[in-house]
Amino acid sequence: MKRDDLEKRNVGENLDALMVLDPRGYGVCRILYAGSRAATREPLTMHAAEALCRSVHEGDLVYILMGFVLLPHKVPEMDGMVSSMLLSRALVLAFGAKPVIVCPQDCVEAVKRCASVVGLHIYEDIATVRELPLSMGVIAFTKDASEAPAQAGAMIAEGLPAAVISVEAPGANERGVYHNAGSRDVSALEAKSDVLWNALRARGVPSVAIGDLGNEIGMGLIADHIRTFVPYTAPGECACGCGGGILAASSTDCIITATCSDWGCYGLIAALAYLCRDMEIMHSEEMEAEVMRVAARSGMIDMTGSLLPGIDGFDTKMNAGIVSLMRQCTRYALRYSHRSDHWFASVLSKGYFETGMAARS
Repeated sequence: MKRDDLEKRNVGENLDALMVLDPRGYGVCRILYAGSRAATREPLTMHAAEALCRSVHEGDLVYILMGFVLLPHKVPEMDGMVSSMLLSRALVLAFGAKPVIVCPQDCVEAVKRCASVVGLHIYEDIATVRELPLSMGVIAFTKDASEAPAQAGAMIAEGLPAAVISVEAPGANERGVYHNAGSRDVSALEAKSDVLWNALRARGVPSVAIGDLGNEIGMGLIADHIRTFVPYTAPGECACGCGGGILAASSTDCIITATCSDWGCYGLIAALAYLCRDMEIMHSEEMEAEVMRVAARSGMIDMTGSLLPGIDGFDTKMNAGIVSLMRQCTRYALRYSHRSDHWFASVLSKGYFETGMAARS
């Protein structure tokens, strides 16, 4: 291992550790992380960010799938939506990319209102997004399973994206049923965007999936681990009677699992800022809180059902705090990089990171 490899690895370790803080204390985020880390064999955030740096270039489309509609109000939640907006901004700043949010119709108005908060113009057609600078798109994806293949095909006909990213987007199980966290069938409420996801993966488009339970797109990558340790995910465990469990069947190239999906996405954004050596890519605490407030005023709800700004029960102060810590850890590494190389050399000479000891600590 070289000096720069050690720095990059440990920045990734910091971001991963922050995204799996467990204030609730019930441990699912740590269960998921163990399985995801075994699959990637390196920090999840940095692994995914490096994949995007290899794949995405100026003018490239990037599809971002999001939007989980919750019972009993049948309203979409903020988790996934807030970070997708901030990720869109990051992709524009990092690569000059053309991000397009793919979501249920329920989310479109909130996405439009939040676009100005992150400084981007927004359009509902891909051609205009590709033509104009500082732009992002939003596409409402069908909830009708019979229409999904045709819509996916039409989007692909407009041009393959350089990458596809899913953030807290619902994924069907092996029997085609979508479930909420309580294992109820919510298929009628959800956009069938995993049809687009699978079509893009079949064409070799690089993918990054971000989730926090197992019922989200891409979590099938660690299916055996999730079925063994996460409730309701094994066959027959769901309450709806389909017999398939809540685990999403779709897989992914890169996986990020976190306490809530937005935190995993913030870790990805911070890792992009580190790799691009540009802290402007990582949004501020103030922007984080403002996107949450505007999303709530647009009708998006917290996981608890509250209309107050919240992501999986965590308020603006908690989310801004996570963003602040990620910013500070990343900024410090960039500011002081190569100012203390003698310490790196001394550490590397002892071989801890070469022998695999670090992976067991």
